[in-house]
Amino acid sequence: MDTFTTLAYDGPGPWILFLPLIWAAVVVSVVTVLRRTVWRGRRGVAAYGERSPIAILGRRFAAGEIDEDEYWRRLSVLDEQFGRSLKDGAA
Repeated sequence: MDTFTTLAYDGPGPWILFLPLIWAAVVVSVVTVLRRTVWRGRRGVAAYGERSPIAILGRRFAAGEIDEDEYWRRLSVLDEQFGRSLKDGAA
């Protein structure tokens, strides 16, 4: 009977080594979720800000540096890259 008592209170055992792996998995999961949601949203907002390529293109067109055909051609390329549709309105 003495043997069972000492085995039951012999310390945490080798499974305690998995605790850092569990925390590493939690950290990786949190970073992955943040990258897919919050941090990606920031890049999207910057793509349509005042210094975005679409806004710069609109200013160049308004200033007369490029003609209408070149404006629409370049806007279609930027729409493909940034995922903005022409229905949302021109820059």
